[in-house]
Parts: sequence; structure tokens; C-alpha cells
Amino acid sequence: MNRVLLIEAADELARRKLRTLLTLLGMIFGVGSIVAMLAVGEGSKREALALVARLGLNNVIVESKALPDEQLKELRARSLGLSAADGAAVLLAVPGIESVALAKQIKVTSISAKGINVDAQAMAVNREHQQHASLELAEGRWFDPDDFARTAAVAVIGARLKEKLFGAGSAIGQAIKVNHAWFLIIGVLAERELSKQEFEGVVLGVDDERLFIPWESARARLKFSLLEDEVDRLSVRLKPTTRPAEVAQVLAALISQRHGGAADFTLVVPAGLYQQNQQTQRIFTLVMSSVAGVSLLVGGIGIMNIMLAGVLERRREIGLKRALGATKRDLVSQFLAEAIVISVVGALLGLIFGGALAYTIAWLAQWQVAWSPLWLISAVSLCVLIGVAFGVYPARRAAELDPIAALRSEI
Repeated sequence: MNRVLLIEAADELARRKLRTLLTLLGMIFGVGSIVAMLAVGEGSKREALALVARLGLNNVIVESKALPDEQLKELRARSLGLSAADGAAVLLAVPGIESVALAKQIKVTSISAKGINVDAQAMAVNREHQQHASLELAEGRWFDPDDFARTAAVAVIGARLKEKLFGAGSAIGQAIKVNHAWFLIIGVLAERELSKQEFEGVVLGVDDERLFIPWESARARLKFSLLEDEVDRLSVRLKPTTRPAEVAQVLAALISQRHGGAADFTLVVPAGLYQQNQQTQRIFTLVMSSVAGVSLLVGGIGIMNIMLAGVLERRREIGLKRALGATKRDLVSQFLAEAIVISVVGALLGLIFGGALAYTIAWLAQWQVAWSPLWLISAVSLCVLIGVAFGVYPARRAAELDPIAALRSEI
């Protein structure tokens, strides 16, 4: 379709500003709804991936249950709770496992450095925890085997905790006190702020405000209750070819046997949680796409209405063009050009409206927004396709008018 036809189509639509604007609204709202829905959906997907990365998509998590002391006393008669020995047994007995990470939350009464006290969490972990939790260092180092072998009084702290205690200065080599014990800071984590502290009901926590200590060092230097579990979480990393759901069943049976059948632990399969989250997202996307599709169809019907009205109003013009030698194909092209112009303009304005709508929803609901060029191109293409499809009938109606009857028309 040549440029002249498109310019003439734009001029014709500009002469009927109010009617064109009302027709545009249907396309704008339709495309805007699709764009906003896709942006929020893509943002939700990326957020879910970021959150599940904290757990490890290829991990299986074993967590101790938080139970009242009275119930714990009864359970301790047959089970000592989740322990490092459970992790060692899992690594030896269950096929398809690459490594096991331990984590134990320390009950903190105070964390301080240079006379400054802060509220923060302290975790006792093993060396594998860094890889399992995808922790990156901004400065310093993570724990090495020698730190665990000699129960070294060393610690790695989160970026936000470092700022609270040491400001812009370096924290490496500084001393930090956890309860009654002192530790030397050897590393600072890179800042990694997540939008949520839990995913599908599983608590993730905020690593930026945490302090990490070698598990053996924490056991040797800090006090723990005899009733509490030795570790709070075992993160089991699987080999790439291993299926998490199958390993989870074996893990449950093994640990249950070791605990004398006591129901004092829970299993979390991050891959399953992610699939569940994405299934919910797909249903949301399907429903919203249907609503947005109806809006686009309404916009297409609006295009058909304005073009049919245009055919009636321009009967004499059509008859004159036919009398001067215009073919049916020329008239079809003319009216299709108007449908294309109004569809493209509506799609572009819809992109702007959809972007504003997406960010408004994200601001109000505290959701993330992400953009995919493929989805944006698809939304615009769909809008133009619908516009052209609904413009075909009026264009053919104009082309089929009898030239003599059209010239005699008083409209």
C-alpha cells in the first residue's frame, strides 16, 4: 500500500475528528489492556524466578517445624530433630544429589560493632550455603575449609548491615559482636534486594541484613537450647538430570525413618512451587487476555461502524471516482488504508496508555513490571490485523456501489 493512499486516509479521518477519536478509544483501551496485562505478567514471572532462585530451582528444602516446647519434649523422646547427620545421611544414601547446605538461625540478643547496636539476623551455615543461596560477595571472601576445621571466629555480613554499622567505610577486618562472642568480618555480600520476603508461603528472609557464621564456629561459641533442632534447614542440591519431585519422596521417607516417624520436618520443592505459581499466572493471563480481546473486538466493530457510515456519507464521492475511472480495487485500497491508519494510531496510543496503566498498577499493588519486545510487537500486530479485518466489509461495500446510483444519491 503506497504512501499517498495512507496520507489521503489520514486526511479523511482528520476531517471527522470526533468520530475518529471515539473509534480510536476502543483500540486504545484494547491494546492498552493487553500491554498492561503482559507487562505485569512478565514482571510477575521474572519476580517469581528471582524469588525461587533464593531457594534454588534445582534444590529440595528440608525445614524443621516450629513447635511448642511441650510438644518438642514429647518428640525428643524418639527424634533429636533435624541435624547435620541427616544431611550427611542424605548425601550418602540418596542418588542424584550434588551437595547439601546447612543453615541454623541463631537467637540473637544483640549484634554490635564500634558501640553501635543493630537489629539483624544471624545464621550459622556451612560452606555450600553460598552456592545454594546464590550469594555474591561485594568485597572479601566466603568461608574456606580451614575456617570450619579450626572453628574460626569469622563472619560474612550483608550489604545493608554493613552500612548500618560501618557506613561507607570498609568492614573487612573489623570486629563484630554477636551476643557475647566476637567475630572478625572477612566478607561483605553484594546488595540484593528482593521485592518480597517469601514465595508461595516459604519465608526467604533478607540476606542484606544478615550475618553469617561458620556452622561449627557457631556451635562452639554460642549457646543453643537442648530442645531446638541442630539445624533449621537442609538445602539439597540435585544433579541436572534428577527430578526434584522423585527425590523429595525418597528424602521424606529417609528422614522420617531417621526421626522415628516423628512429623517434625517439612519438605519444600522450589521447582514445584514455581510451576504452581506459573499455573496461577497462566490462568490470570488467559482471563485478562480474554477481557482485552473483547476490548479489541469492540474497537474493531467501531472501525466497521465509522467506515460504513463513511461509505453512506461519501456515496457521491465514490460514484464520481468510479465515473472518472477508479476501479473497485482502488476503492477497496482507499478504505483499507483508512482502517490501517486508524489501527496503527490506535495501537501506538494504546502502547502509551498500556505503559502508564502498567506502572500505575505496579505502584498501587507493589507488583513488578517487565517488558518483552515480542509481546509489544504482537499486541500492535493484533490490533492492526483486527482493524484491517473489520475494514474489509465496508471497503467491499463501497467498491460494490453502483456508480450511477451513487452519483444520484442526495446524501
